[in-house]
Amino acid sequence: MMRSAIALAALLACGAAHAQIDTALFVRGAFNGWGTADALAPKGKGIYQADIAVAPGNHAFKLGSSDWAAEWVIDPDKSVNLAPDTAYQLERLSGPETFLFVRTSGTYRFTLDASDPAKPALKVTRLPDADRTNAPDPHAGHAAVATQAWPTWDGKTETVRYSTPDAQALLRQYVQSSTMSLRDPGPQHVAYAEQEGLPRARTGNLAFDALFALAGTEMRLNSVSQIKDGNYNGGNAIDCDCFSTGEKWAYVWTRDLSYAADLGLALLDPQRVRNSLDFKLSGWRAGVTPVAQIPATADGLQIVQDTGSGGSWPVSTDRLTWAFAAEETLRTLPAAERASFASKALKALSNTLEIDRVAAFDAATGLYTGEESFLDWRDQTYAAWMPGDLASMASAKALSTNVVIFQALKLAAQLAREQRDAAKTARYTRWASALKRAINKELWLADEGMYSSLTAGHLDGAPLHKFDWLGQALAIVSGVADDRQTASILARYPHGPMGAPVIWPQQIGAPVYHNRAIWPFVTAYGLRAAVQGKNAAVADAAYATLMRGAAVNLSNMENLEWLSGQPLLLDEKTPALSGPVINSRRQLWSVGGYLGMVIDNVFGVTVQDDGIALRPFVTARLRRETFGATNEIALHDLRLHGKRIDVVLRLPPAAEGDGYHRVERILLNGKQVRDTLLSSDLQAENRIEIVLGKLVAGAQGIRRVQANPYDESSVTFGPREPVIEALTRASSSAVGMTIGANGNAGNVSYRVYRDGKLVADKLPAGAWTDDKAGVASCYAVEARFADSGNVSHHSQPRCIDAVAGTGVDIGVTDPRVTSNLTTTAPDARFSLPAIRDWGRPQDRFAVDGMRVESAGDYRVQVRYHNGANQVNLGISGGVKWLVLKNSAGKVVAQGVIQLPHAPLFKGATPTVYSTPLAARLRAGSYRVEMTDFYNMSYLESNRTFTGAGGAEPANRFDIHGVRLLRVK
Repeated sequence: MMRSAIALAALLACGAAHAQIDTALFVRGAFNGWGTADALAPKGKGIYQADIAVAPGNHAFKLGSSDWAAEWVIDPDKSVNLAPDTAYQLERLSGPETFLFVRTSGTYRFTLDASDPAKPALKVTRLPDADRTNAPDPHAGHAAVATQAWPTWDGKTETVRYSTPDAQALLRQYVQSSTMSLRDPGPQHVAYAEQEGLPRARTGNLAFDALFALAGTEMRLNSVSQIKDGNYNGGNAIDCDCFSTGEKWAYVWTRDLSYAADLGLALLDPQRVRNSLDFKLSGWRAGVTPVAQIPATADGLQIVQDTGSGGSWPVSTDRLTWAFAAEETLRTLPAAERASFASKALKALSNTLEIDRVAAFDAATGLYTGEESFLDWRDQTYAAWMPGDLASMASAKALSTNVVIFQALKLAAQLAREQRDAAKTARYTRWASALKRAINKELWLADEGMYSSLTAGHLDGAPLHKFDWLGQALAIVSGVADDRQTASILARYPHGPMGAPVIWPQQIGAPVYHNRAIWPFVTAYGLRAAVQGKNAAVADAAYATLMRGAAVNLSNMENLEWLSGQPLLLDEKTPALSGPVINSRRQLWSVGGYLGMVIDNVFGVTVQDDGIALRPFVTARLRRETFGATNEIALHDLRLHGKRIDVVLRLPPAAEGDGYHRVERILLNGKQVRDTLLSSDLQAENRIEIVLGKLVAGAQGIRRVQANPYDESSVTFGPREPVIEALTRASSSAVGMTIGANGNAGNVSYRVYRDGKLVADKLPAGAWTDDKAGVASCYAVEARFADSGNVSHHSQPRCIDAVAGTGVDIGVTDPRVTSNLTTTAPDARFSLPAIRDWGRPQDRFAVDGMRVESAGDYRVQVRYHNGANQVNLGISGGVKWLVLKNSAGKVVAQGVIQLPHAPLFKGATPTVYSTPLAARLRAGSYRVEMTDFYNMSYLESNRTFTGAGGAEPANRFDIHGVRLLRVK
């Protein structure tokens, strides 16, 4: 969705009084997954209309073409809250979304009036509601009916009914209805059936059996022969026997696919997972000559980082989630196909790991930089200032992403061992061990008993008192956390009445999506962690979250508001905070999480490299409340490597209290066995009986929190991050600081960090003096609620060398600057001269004669602006190679720097700084040279991308200067 004027010729007068649009436009918004399902159809006389069923919510939308080459917005500089039945003049420009607030579900007519080519206008009108009285009962005539009552956050009850016409059928058909106000308009019931070739449950609980069948049905609905996304192939379909991501997400995304496959899909359809994994691999596109600094095979085969923050990789570095799916697929593929996929997987993993080691590894901490895995909406999980300084996000280190890379390293080492590559085996084993140590050293917060989700970025670097459930759970299931840490995390991560939120604490002023949300796939990983830590209380909470979400919503939803469990919490007082802002049915990783919950956790079947493990985790509560009507539950027709498996759990009498039931014995085809079986132990048809017995207390620690979901309470939110309003150095060498509260109330105190270390606590807002300041230090401040202890993000850091004017700052007009491109003068948008559109592979840029007066630690940054795409989109983040040489021409520092997309305003736009190159320098003269590296636009898979980087590689930006900043 690049900002670009659409020529007036987009409206063709055709010699008549009315106009026609020569480019098909669509109403694209949160209510339809930003897809192209709702075209503006011509009605004659220059009128175009789309009638769209819209659920309650504050819905963002735009008018755009299938490839986003054309956008029509009301205001290109700010969002507009649209009033129904009001005409708004449109501009043919890209820009922020328009919002439509809807209180109750209904059909809305979007009318584009282009009868006057110079003044196209948009009006949205609600159509009369259809009469729904006397609707037939969807359960009528069914022999078996079951009812569930699910309590709501506000003291009410939602009722879910299930029925089947024949409970004795081999493959049952089901109808499920709910009183919940559904996220998307439509009937309050859904019909589905058990699927041939997929396992089915028989538990004496019709609801449990039905919900498992619902997940299988939704997996099959996501099994497609074509995928598409408006950003690729002009929005046209792409052939691929793949898994699409959900009802509103019709493409294959690396992390969604990978987590879904790991949680359950790879066991049930390994070939389709493999196809999808292959789709997320790419080599260099034709014409690309990789630079020598890129450590990869000649073809460059690697994992694709999807479009995203700042122009994708390496602002985001969680593309190695691919390894989660690859590992499970290697375990479940037929033996004849495994060898070829294993060879390809090692090649792709090795190339990706080696490249990311160069581009995103911080040797000082032993951690990898990059955005938090899946929490990829900057405004939701980062400081409010971060979208304007994405380089600081790029240089931060995230727990979830580092654990992902740890898992990828372990898999690469295993595959290298299998393929008898001793050097790679040793290399990746060593890297994995070192990374595990670094995670525990740098990110474990002993005072919180949990891992920090992320560190601050460069010029700060401190681990933040921010936490996320995916990162904590992955640390447990991967083995990064030891038993003591596992117990602590499970007992201390907060749970609301509907389950665990994906982040903690919540962020003030942000709508529901990652913020203030439950994501079922994250809950599924939390369940895995709870089972591994034998924590029955946390496991019970996860079981309830997953079953309730699928039951009341008639689907495995993308996400839910965390305190209410609602698919849409409508905030009429503050509409902009309503959400989740988008929510898709049959979201792939939610489906995978539910299937995995039943197969892996309830029935305990986990695939291993050479067989299966049998370790069910049936809690006392699950036995009493879900399986109380029977003494035996069964999972039929599970298939692995062409062999069929029936699993029967024999249950002890239901017991009061809490805990889980220990496995007493296991029988395979009538013969007692241990809890792990080799593939060779299995016959063509197998019956596994697992007898459960004594109730074991296990761990019961769980942290409960509760609040009104409409209140920004200090119990569940963190404060706003403060600001450093002033930073000065006195003649005495003391540093003076003014801490700005940024809207925080009086129940907040402040902490000061110097060079990433805590140096002052429990301060009020206002003046503070640092009598122990270094020669050149950088500062940041965080806020803390006195009652709850919840902590904010850090302020944007400020450094003495920068504010005192003692740093070296060289603009592009300085005679020490050389480039093959000429310098252009300032304009209305940028107040500084610039070397425009620099960054083609042949472009060169250097600065000579940079004087360093005193030895110390320095950071070199490029001052730039990258407007190739919006800050949340694209594949065109700047990624370059920076070299620092001394006066003798010797390289003293070199490495990758990042120049992500930056905000672009209609008026004056500020310039920003790149990620830094760190160097320990002596006094003397230095030269900076910047040359090419690569970004995701250099890959063949992005050749059809519709924005910058599609038609040709795009790794370009405007250069305004270079800064050399002393930090110690």
